[in-house]
Amino acid sequence: MSGLGPFGLVLGPYIDLMNQRAEVPRIPSCPICGKAVADKFKPFCSRRCADVDLNRWLSGVYAVPVKEDEDEDGTTRPDEGS
Repeated sequence: MSGLGPFGLVLGPYIDLMNQRAEVPRIPSCPICGKAVADKFKPFCSRRCADVDLNRWLSGVYAVPVKEDEDEDGTTRPDEGS
């Protein structure tokens, strides 16, 4: 008997309601400190957090991993170890 919960109660409609996600607007947060975002400094909350993020990019804390199999001209490089 599907749809029956404990004590033989019919739970089908209630389970459907519980599975629906509430449409709650999310307030964006600053990726540096977690405070609410200010429109003037989006996606950050302040000039300070924007500068902290810029410093992280410029100092190499944020780096995109790259696998270098080819030279700039498109030719494959020989193994450096042999």
